[in-house]
Amino acid sequence: MAKSKQTGAPPLRVPLVKPLALHKIKTYPLAKRHSKVKLGESARPWNPGGTVTDFLAGLPDILAARALRDVIEAIVKARLAGKAVAVGMGAHPTKVGLNPVLVDLMERRVITALALTGAVIIHDFELAMMGHTSEEVDTEINTGRFGMAEETGRLLNEAITRGVRKGLGIGEALGTWIEERRFPNRQTSLLAAGARLGIPVTVHVAIGTDIIHMHPAVDGAALGEGTLRDFRTFAAVVAGLEGGVYLNLGSAVIMPEVFLKALTLARNLGHTVDRITTVNMDFLPHYRPLTNVLRRPTQKGGAGHMLIGHHEIMVPLLAAGVLESLRKDRNKR
Repeated sequence: MAKSKQTGAPPLRVPLVKPLALHKIKTYPLAKRHSKVKLGESARPWNPGGTVTDFLAGLPDILAARALRDVIEAIVKARLAGKAVAVGMGAHPTKVGLNPVLVDLMERRVITALALTGAVIIHDFELAMMGHTSEEVDTEINTGRFGMAEETGRLLNEAITRGVRKGLGIGEALGTWIEERRFPNRQTSLLAAGARLGIPVTVHVAIGTDIIHMHPAVDGAALGEGTLRDFRTFAAVVAGLEGGVYLNLGSAVIMPEVFLKALTLARNLGHTVDRITTVNMDFLPHYRPLTNVLRRPTQKGGAGHMLIGHHEIMVPLLAAGVLESLRKDRNKR
């Protein structure tokens, strides 16, 4: 900066914009302001020895904690009114050990229908037959061994093909097959539970996405016919969801797309499915669940809830809350 010839000091800088003066600012009393958070909505410290109901009641009445209670209330209200509670899911809940919790909800008639991606049947089958599942993909992909377990590819494909020839969908075909062969761990199989309890379990396959599609025993015609039958069965389930609940567990693409098409088909045929509660449970938010499960289906009525968290924690917590609330309601009667 050039110096002044008279003093040698830099010339005074004239500001381009004059700063705002604050002495005329208008304020108002805090008591008159709307506040989104109130002390009465805060969490309560835990009292050792309490129940699950106590724990849930002690959560803050804010954001996800409020949503969790709203979802529990919606499920309980639906079942007490005889309305449907359908679950669509990807493989992750099964892989993280949640089959016993889900089967228990089926046995208690909390879950009235189940819709699975093709990946679920692989882990469900392996757990029912062998008691273990989920290979090390990062290791096996380098050797060409990924997805090449003989029994998984051969037996599942044979069961699907035989069942479809009998006029069954994939879900019923596999559930009946696991029950008939009395697999040692069939009590924790979602597919077998559906067959045993008479609860519709459908399977929605995208050909080429599952390891059994690489096996020489695969029958593309049987896969297509079986999953189409299951789609129509699922559409019938969705057609009866008025006043009920639909939960999407861990499927980012396939089940949200299938659900939206099933809902469209039901409404096109004249079924009233306007007031439904939809729920997406995953550890990350994804576009299709947010759009095709939570927002679009509930535009005419109902509500959509997002519960973000690990399935292995959130699903048992939700199940416990629902069962405790149902027990509490029955005790009142």
